[in-house]
Amino acid sequence: MLPQLAHAADLDGGALSALWGIPFIGLLLSIALGPLLFEHFWHHHFGKIALAWGAAFLLPFAAAFGIHTAAAGTVHALLAEYIPFIALLTALFVVAGGICVRGNLHGTPALNTGLLALGTVLASIMGTTGASMLLIRPLIRANDNRKHAVHIVVFFIFLVANAGGSLTPLGDPPLFLGFLKGVDFFWTMKNIFPETLFVCVSLLAIFYLLDRHYYKNKEEALPPERDPTPDSGISFEGKFNFVLLLAVIALVLMSGFWKSGVAFDVMGTPVELQNLLRDLALVAIIVISLWSTPKSARAGNDFSWGPIVEVAKLFAGIFITIIPVIAMLRAGEAGAFGAVVRAVTGPDGQPVDAMYFWITGLLSSFLDNAPTYLVFFNTASGDAHTLMTTLSSTLAAISAGAVFMGANSYIGNAPNMMVKAIAEERGIRMPSFFGYMAWSLAILVPLFIIMTFLFFV
Repeated sequence: MLPQLAHAADLDGGALSALWGIPFIGLLLSIALGPLLFEHFWHHHFGKIALAWGAAFLLPFAAAFGIHTAAAGTVHALLAEYIPFIALLTALFVVAGGICVRGNLHGTPALNTGLLALGTVLASIMGTTGASMLLIRPLIRANDNRKHAVHIVVFFIFLVANAGGSLTPLGDPPLFLGFLKGVDFFWTMKNIFPETLFVCVSLLAIFYLLDRHYYKNKEEALPPERDPTPDSGISFEGKFNFVLLLAVIALVLMSGFWKSGVAFDVMGTPVELQNLLRDLALVAIIVISLWSTPKSARAGNDFSWGPIVEVAKLFAGIFITIIPVIAMLRAGEAGAFGAVVRAVTGPDGQPVDAMYFWITGLLSSFLDNAPTYLVFFNTASGDAHTLMTTLSSTLAAISAGAVFMGANSYIGNAPNMMVKAIAEERGIRMPSFFGYMAWSLAILVPLFIIMTFLFFV
C-alpha cells in the first residue's frame, strides 16, 4: 500500500504486501473448486466471479496508486499478454473445430495406440485443445463396441490433452506465454525433447499392454452386427482448415523471427508491429474459417463456443489479478513470497531444478497450468534470455512440470474436462474426480519420479 509507486508495469514488488495476492489466489481456487462444489452456479456465473475477483484487485489498487497506474497496468496485461494469448487459442479452437473426421475404424490395441501417438504428435502442432477435439470422437467411435473404454480416454487425456503439447508454443498455453515473454519458438523442442520422448513412449507402451489385456478378453467385443458404428472408410470434412492451420503456424513463426523495429507505445506498453499483424491476421483466420467451413462439419464435431468463452473470461481475470503477484516474485526473497523463492533455491543461491519441476507441476495439477508457469517463470528470473541460457535446465523443469503434470487431475488443463464431457456424452462412465486421480497417481507419478532422477537432479 505505497501510493508513491509510480507505474503498474514497474511495481516495486519488495514493497507490496502479500494481501495483494488474495484476488489472484481466490480466482484460482474458484476455478479449481467451483465446478466441484457448486457446479450449476459456477457454469452460469463463472464470468461474474472472474469479474468480481478482478474488481477486488483493481479498485483497491486504483485507490492506493491512482487510476492512471491501475489503467496502465491493465493495458499492459491485456495488450502484452492476454490478447495475443486468447487470439491464438481461439484461432486453434475454431480451425480445429472445423475439421470433422468421418467414418470409423476397428479399435484394436495397435490402432488405438497409433491414434494416441498421432494425437500426441499433433498436439504440439495444433495445440492440445485442437488435437483433442479432432481425435477424441473418432477414437470413441472406433471403440464403441467394447465394454471397457475408460482406460482409452484416460490415456488420451494423459497424452493428447497434455504431454503431447510440450514441444512448441502452439502446443500448450503455458509455453505460448513463455513465447510471448521472449522464449524462442523452437527452444522447448530442443531442450525438453528427451523428457517428452521418455514420458510419451512410456505411456504409449503401458497403454498398449493394458489395452491388449482388455482386448483379449473374449467378452470384450460385441458381435459385428451389434456394433453401433460399423467400420467404414475415413474421410475429412472441412479440409480447408488444414490450410488455415498452416497459416496460424506461419504467423506465430513470423512474429518470433521477424523483428520489425517498429513499436507503438500505449500507456507505457510497447506493441510491436509484428505482434500486432499476427493478432490481426489470427482474427482474420477465425472469420475465414467460420465462413468457409460447411455447417455439417461443425455439427459433426458438436462445435460450440462455450469452452473458449469460459477460457476467455477466466483468463481475463487471471491476467489482471496476477499483476502484483509477478511483481512480488520478481523481488525475490525481498518480496512477500520469499518463502516460495527459498523453497526452489539452494543454499548456494542457485535454483533447484527438481523443486521447480515438482512445485510447478503439483500446482499445475489443481490450478490452471498457464498462470502457474507464468508465476515460476518470474520466480526463476523473468528474463527469457537468462532462462534460455544460464538457467536453461530450470526453464526446462518449469516447462515440463506445467505441461506434463496438468494431466494429474481433470482441472489441470482445459482439454481434460472437455474430453471427459464428450466421453460421458457418448456413454462412457468416466471416473470421478478422485477416481481419475487414482489413475494418475498409479501411472503418471511414478514416471515423474523417474524423470526427476533422469533429468532434473
